[in-house]
Amino acid sequence: MRFERRGVPAAVICTDAFRASAEAMAAVQGARGYRYVTTPHPLAVLGPEEVRERALQALPAVVALLMAEGGET
Repeated sequence: MRFERRGVPAAVICTDAFRASAEAMAAVQGARGYRYVTTPHPLAVLGPEEVRERALQALPAVVALLMAEGGET
C-alpha cells in the first residue's frame, strides 16, 4: 500500500490461510477492499518446482491486478 500511495504499482500475494489477516491489515491502513492475490496454503512444504508452478498459476492474477485501476481480483 505504501508503494501504491507513492505511485508505484504493487501486488500483494498471500496464501489463502492469511486472507483474514490481509483484509484486517488493509482495514488498519485505511484501505478496506484492498485487492490482493491468493495462492493455496501451505507453501513451506513445497519443493522448488512446486513453488514455481504456484507462481505461474498466480501470474495472470498478479498481472491483472497490476494493470487494473479498479475492481476486485
